[in-house]
Amino acid sequence: MKVMPGANTGFDCGVLFGSYPGRMAQLHNPIDKNGGPRYGWNYALDNGVYGAWSNGEQWNEKPLYDFLDNYHQRPLWVAVPDWVADRDQTLRLWETHSPALMTYGVPLAFVVQDGMETSDVPQEADVVFVGGTTSWKWRNLKQWTEAFKRVHVGKVNTYKLLWEAHEAGAESCDGTGWFRGGPERLQGLKVYLEESSMQQRPQMQMDLPTPPPVRNLLGSI
Repeated sequence: MKVMPGANTGFDCGVLFGSYPGRMAQLHNPIDKNGGPRYGWNYALDNGVYGAWSNGEQWNEKPLYDFLDNYHQRPLWVAVPDWVADRDQTLRLWETHSPALMTYGVPLAFVVQDGMETSDVPQEADVVFVGGTTSWKWRNLKQWTEAFKRVHVGKVNTYKLLWEAHEAGAESCDGTGWFRGGPERLQGLKVYLEESSMQQRPQMQMDLPTPPPVRNLLGSI
């Protein structure tokens, strides 16, 4: 599974790109203040809707189209505009924007939201991007990976969730928290990449309670 830690271009992120070729990419937002994707790094293009929604702002389509008009490095795919946890509005936005976005020759990702079924995914979609509310997303992830070959999971920011997405059969995931949560969180990403590169998942002892120490009876005689 490919991991896309936001639009981070820092040193630690660069080390992971170099250490795990083909396993890392960026999820770039067209309104990111960090500038465009780093040259030579694979990236997918988000649409900026979630950022506007979470900040209580009105979403503007212009940055998305301006980016595609002016940036020459082809993204892995572009997320067609959607609306958070709103099935009907997401379908309307697909009908509005997918014809124009197809003209760029870039694979299109359809963002699934709460209440959607596999039959809602347009035939023209190349990737299914699993969005929606947190509980709905993880409760329904398998239905998407079982029905579609290319599935991306949004907002995966812990070691345990990386493995859940991986074992469900996701092609990729994103998460902006890996370089914001301190060394312990980043270590979770590094451990996942190492373990999954060896195609072996060890028992997740971190999820189990630590047993009490056994008393040394011989030493008490």
